[in-house]
Amino acid sequence: MTETLADEYPEAAPYIQQAVDEHGEDWVLKNYYQQLYLLGRVMAMPEKDELPFYDADEHDTMTEGERVEMYQAWAEYRENLRTGTKLGE
Repeated sequence: MTETLADEYPEAAPYIQQAVDEHGEDWVLKNYYQQLYLLGRVMAMPEKDELPFYDADEHDTMTEGERVEMYQAWAEYRENLRTGTKLGE
């Protein structure tokens, strides 16, 4: 992890580095919003495009609206699992 990322996000950098060590940079970029960005509820997290190994020509990011939509869909899915209801019931 670069010094800049560790300086700007001291709490998050170790989690990101651990994920890179365990799974690799490609996995982190592919699963960033689902696995790591959620830590933003308890600590400051960098945007995906702030990661030192992010390449705009090779990777894409989600807009805030797309992330909100994805997380809302997950919340609805979890609620449906919890209550045993099916979509649209």
